[in-house]
This record gives sequence, C-alpha cells and structure tokens, in this order.
Amino acid sequence: MRSNYGLHIDGKQVPARDGSTLPVLNPATGDVVTTVAAAAVEDVDAAVRAASAAFADGRWSQLRGRDRARVLQRAAAALSDQLQDFARNETMQIGRPLREMRAQVQRAPEWFEYYASVAHTAEGSIPDIGEQHLNIVQRVPLGVVGLITPWNHPLLILMKKLSAALAAGNSVVIKPSEFGPVAALEVVEVLERAGLPAGVANVVTGYGSVTGQALAEHPMLAKVDLTGGTETGRAVAAAAGRNLIPVAAELGGKAPVVVFDDTDPQVAAAGAAFAAFIATGQVCIQGSRLLVQEAVFDDVVDRFVERARTLRVGDPMAPSTQLGPLASGRQLERVSDSVERGRKEGASILCGGERLTAAPLDKGYFYAPTVIGDVDPSMSVWRDEIFGPVTVVKPFRDEAEAITFANDAQFGLAASVWTRDVARAHRVADAIDAGIIWINDHHRIDPSSPWSGRKDSGMGQENGLDGYRTYTVPKSIIINTHDEPFDWYATDEDLRYS
Repeated sequence: MRSNYGLHIDGKQVPARDGSTLPVLNPATGDVVTTVAAAAVEDVDAAVRAASAAFADGRWSQLRGRDRARVLQRAAAALSDQLQDFARNETMQIGRPLREMRAQVQRAPEWFEYYASVAHTAEGSIPDIGEQHLNIVQRVPLGVVGLITPWNHPLLILMKKLSAALAAGNSVVIKPSEFGPVAALEVVEVLERAGLPAGVANVVTGYGSVTGQALAEHPMLAKVDLTGGTETGRAVAAAAGRNLIPVAAELGGKAPVVVFDDTDPQVAAAGAAFAAFIATGQVCIQGSRLLVQEAVFDDVVDRFVERARTLRVGDPMAPSTQLGPLASGRQLERVSDSVERGRKEGASILCGGERLTAAPLDKGYFYAPTVIGDVDPSMSVWRDEIFGPVTVVKPFRDEAEAITFANDAQFGLAASVWTRDVARAHRVADAIDAGIIWINDHHRIDPSSPWSGRKDSGMGQENGLDGYRTYTVPKSIIINTHDEPFDWYATDEDLRYS
C-alpha cells in the first residue's frame, strides 16, 4: 500500500482539483495507513466525461467480445499474482482478520475469468416475427456506468460489478467507500497493465455525501450500480429515476438461519457461528436471526453461545485471530446503540453486549461477539439491521411458524435452512421470501450463481448471465426481405401490416 493515492482519471493518477485528501484509518489501532484524494463535483464530472469519451470512440465498447475477454483473462492472471498484497491492504483498512481476507480475495480473479468467458461466447438472438422479415437482436453496452461500492468487501463486491460491466463493453466510474478505497485504485491499475484502454475505468475517491452523490446524480450516466445501506439505496434510486436510467441496488439484510430438530446441534452451532460472526458480522447476508426448533433450542443455543464466547478477538493481522474490530468508530457506535436499545426493550444478553477495552484492544473499535435472547418480533434487534457481531435467537414450534418468523422482516436478501429432510428443505426454501437461500450452508458465492434481493434488500441482479445482461440493452434490427416494394397508400385493399 502506498502512502497516498490520487484519483484515477483517464489512465492517470491525479489529485483532486482543490487538493483535498482524506485519511484512511486502521480500525484495529486508529493509525492512518494511507491518504486518498477527496473528489469534489468537478472531479466526478471529469471522470464521467473521460469515461464517456472512451465509450464514444469505441476503444473498448466496439471491440469484439473475444478481444475484451483476452484483457480480462490477463487481468485475472495478474491479479492472482498480487492477492497477498490485496489481502493485507484489505485487513489494514477494514480490520477483517487476515486469515479471512486471504480466503476471500483468492476468489476474486474468478470473476474476471468467468465474465471473460461470457464476453467471448455471448450471442444475440433471431426471434421469429413472421414471413419476409428477419429480426436480429444484438446485446449492446449501455454506456457509462457508475459503480458505488461499500467498505465491508472492497475487492469482492467491486469484482462482481466491474467484471460484468467491462465484459459487456461499458466504461465505468467507480466510487469506493472512504473506509476501504485502495482496492478499486489498484484493480484499475492491474486492468490497464493488462491492456484495458485509458479512460475506460476511472476511480473517484471521497466522501459519500459529496463524491457519491455527485456520481449518482450525474446526467451522463447510463446506469448506477450500488451496494450499501437501504436509505442510501433509496436516494440513489431516486436520482437514477430523475435521470431515467436503470439502477441496481444490493442493500440491507436480516438473514434468518432456520435450524430444524433433525440437525446435529454441534453442526448447527458451527454453521450459525460462521453465518453470524464472519467479517465481524459486517455483511448484508449475516445470519443475524437464529431460529431453532423447540426440541433442540436449548442445546443449539448453549453451544452457539459457547462458540461466541470463545472466539479469539484481536489483532486482525495475527494468524490466530478469528474476530477483528468493527470498521469504524461510527459502526461501533451503531452496534453499541442497537444492543442497548434491545436491552431496554426487554431482551436478554446471553453473551457479549459490550465494547472490548482491555489493552491492546482499547485502541481499536472492538466489540464482543453478542447473542441476544428473549426477543419478539416487535423489538428493534429483531427488525433492524445491526451490521456487527450480534445475533438474536428465537425458538419455533413447527415448519409453518419457522417460515412465518423467517419472513417477518422488511429485508429479503438471504437465508439458510438446516435440516436432513430433503423434502422439507425444498418446501421451506420455496416459502422463504429471499433471493439467496442455502441449505445446510451459509455465505457461499460464485460468479456463475445469481445474486439478488427482495423487498428492502434492493433490486437488480449480480453474477451469472443475468448479471451480464443487466449491463447491456437489446438492439432490435428488423429487415424486410420481400422483393415487392411496400406502398401502404397505393390501394384500398386491406393489407397485412403488423
């Protein structure tokens, strides 16, 4: 990681026009790890105009799919050679344990590889529209796409958006979170070394209220793709609506983990701990509501609480650390306030429920893994996304009540179902209103597997062929193959027109 970074516009690192910068802090220590330029409205405009010029002259948008694929394949290989550096950088910026970041970032090149294959093999269609006409339907790129990415998975979530957008031939302007901006800057450098033309991918770092808003509202964009909080998603969608452009928004979640009584309690507790505490619970698909059938509730919850109590919290760079700090002081305050509100509403804190302040954790934003019991659906800890190492537990009687509890949320991003009964697994998965459902697992993802949410969890698609198509628009070309000239006004006879 370099000591400072500029904006990346038209293939060059440049400072913000007014010279503004912002510090990036290590949440485990409070130390400044780097500084980045803080883009203002005019910087965002320059980036969008550079991307628009690159799109218009066809340096990328008019290349054959196979030629775009070659660039993405080279970028995947180059990225693979730098993954250890990316993992360390991610840990220093967001505090996620290095052992987790190494496991996650090693998957990142797969998105370039997958969408390179899609770009190489993508085809149009020829629908049958009747005699003496040929209809050719092409999938063409949209234009300039704004990508707004979060701090919790800086590299992975960027790859989901960027790989599909570029494979389809678009130009992009990326606005990463101010808490984890380095991955976006360095991935674009990897791409340009692999042959991506200057101007096709641009990065504007800065604060969401300034840089993010300026990008979301820019009139020259053809699409906005956001991952973030639900209220931010509403604001971005409103801006996109005013500009009459599509928006994709992957937003909040409150994922249920539904455990039936035929599941081994030890297996259930291990799965629930993985769902709840990976990334210190700072993921939109966090298993934040553990629902357990009454017959095994006490056994599963006791084991789950014991796992939470014994997680090794500490320096995220240490190989033995299992839980790192929250990403910022603001996030620590949000988690603390949410737990205190639950306590006042009558919930019981089964473990955790406090900031960890013993040295050396006192310098960072550490919060104890927390399990909350005695909850009911009227409580804020049941309904609101907390985005930290906090999970509520609740028993259910039968399959019908499990489904009712699982669907009792304004979110619908993800869920997991734990049972050995195959038929029940399918019934419950069908009945849960969520875009991603795992059976006897949680948190699994692949570039070929569609990813989308329902309700307040957002709109649009990521991953797979559906994700690729959202970065294209169909162009329908209809050719009249009839030898006879067509003259509607030459006769009074009834003619077939449509």
